[in-house]
Amino acid sequence: MENKRKKPIKENVVSFIPTGEYYYQKALQALNREQFDKAHKYLKRAAELSPDDPLILMQFAIVEMELENYDLALELLQSAHSLDPNETEIIFFLAEVYAHLGLIVEARKYATKYTEMDVSGVYAEEAMEIIDFAEQEDWPLFEDDSIDSDNLYIQEKARKMMEQGNFDQAVEVLEKLIEENPEFWAAYNNLALAYFYIGEVDQAKALLHQVLEENTGNLHALCNLTVVHYYEKDEEELNHLLAMLSKIQPYLIEHRYKLGATFALVGRYKDAFKWLRSLQKKGYEGDPGFYFWLSHSAYFSGHEEIARQTWKLLTQIDPDKEGLEPWSGQKDGDSQTGMEHNRDFIVEKLENAYRSERMFGLFLLGKTSHKQEILSHPEWIRVESYSSMEKWLLAHSLGHSFDSKNDSERSFLRAVEATEYIYDKYQPVSIAGSFLFQMWFVLMERAIDKEYSFKNPNALAAAADYMFQSSRGQGITKKAVAANYNITSATLTKYVNELIQFLPLFDS
Repeated sequence: MENKRKKPIKENVVSFIPTGEYYYQKALQALNREQFDKAHKYLKRAAELSPDDPLILMQFAIVEMELENYDLALELLQSAHSLDPNETEIIFFLAEVYAHLGLIVEARKYATKYTEMDVSGVYAEEAMEIIDFAEQEDWPLFEDDSIDSDNLYIQEKARKMMEQGNFDQAVEVLEKLIEENPEFWAAYNNLALAYFYIGEVDQAKALLHQVLEENTGNLHALCNLTVVHYYEKDEEELNHLLAMLSKIQPYLIEHRYKLGATFALVGRYKDAFKWLRSLQKKGYEGDPGFYFWLSHSAYFSGHEEIARQTWKLLTQIDPDKEGLEPWSGQKDGDSQTGMEHNRDFIVEKLENAYRSERMFGLFLLGKTSHKQEILSHPEWIRVESYSSMEKWLLAHSLGHSFDSKNDSERSFLRAVEATEYIYDKYQPVSIAGSFLFQMWFVLMERAIDKEYSFKNPNALAAAADYMFQSSRGQGITKKAVAANYNITSATLTKYVNELIQFLPLFDS
């Protein structure tokens, strides 16, 4: 049999070597299907195979911008622009990426160039928005760098004085520093904060406005002014400033930190988490304040595991922060919707003219996620003017221990125990439920003044609950309330009779 040789298989196969264009088209298909991970992978390969194709580089940069990788996007767009300096879409996206990086002068330059080259282009409206924004807010990127090291040292020394609570001393140092260096904007900002913390709010605002007039767009001044208006509850000015800050895409670590911390302090936790987390991902190892605000912003934006990991790092470098975590005083599964997490409600109580109302606010201080914020405000906690029982309640909310052998302190601890029983029944505290606490703190205040011993805290809580409910509606029985607190109706009656004597209507 004749042995025939077969032709090599290679002769029948067309070789296929993927090109940049091939992966580029695959990426476009993935983008149309909203498969961004695939699109990113294909574009990366396309750029590797066709590094001289400006449209591929531009499309790759757009996807990187969507992923907030602005530094890489800028490199890609710069390469694309060098390859094709007349492509208007590349010019527009250069304007956009510069805006994201906070380089507003460059953003305006390329946005203007785009509108000059393609006045009716697809991105003309967006380019005009960049131009308008840049012209209204000419953001500087860097603080003045002409300040010598000696003055920087003095400013840092003043800042540490403020951290230690020596605000008057810091004011003196900073005022002299500014007198000798009239364009030392960081010193102005610190001086404004010092004034704020000693209660000179108008002076603080005047300084911040001066900075913004003479150093337009100074980010630290904008953030400090935002905090001042937040504490003053000036919603109109606050919203205006927050809208302004939300447009800034800072590049410097210092600016990202300041912006993130400011957003966290005013309760814009998602924005705060975005900036502070971006620093952590880049390997930033900050001071205790950085970890504090990152943990809070993570917790309140739904990233609890990150929040707890971050808090663990914080307590390793600053053990004194133990007990100030955002979930402190809460049980697993507790709601964040109660009045105990309404900062303005608590502050209103703390500033109330009636002692019993202030006592309610001080009790809620131990439950709220805004504890650190309230404690750090210079006006909301006035220890020097508090009565003994107010100081005790503040100490209790801060986790301080008491002398159980002292009769007065032992009675107070029982009163607080009764309050905790009520809280267990009515948390999260609603507006309606808050009226029960208001009544209870009136009773508690007057009972402490009359040296009542508060024996059987659970029964006292039940008695207060019954007195409140029976005054509000029909059909409230002692039997039902007593059962809810695991006591007898007779015990409930006994303590109702004891509490009644502390109602204001029984005053002689």
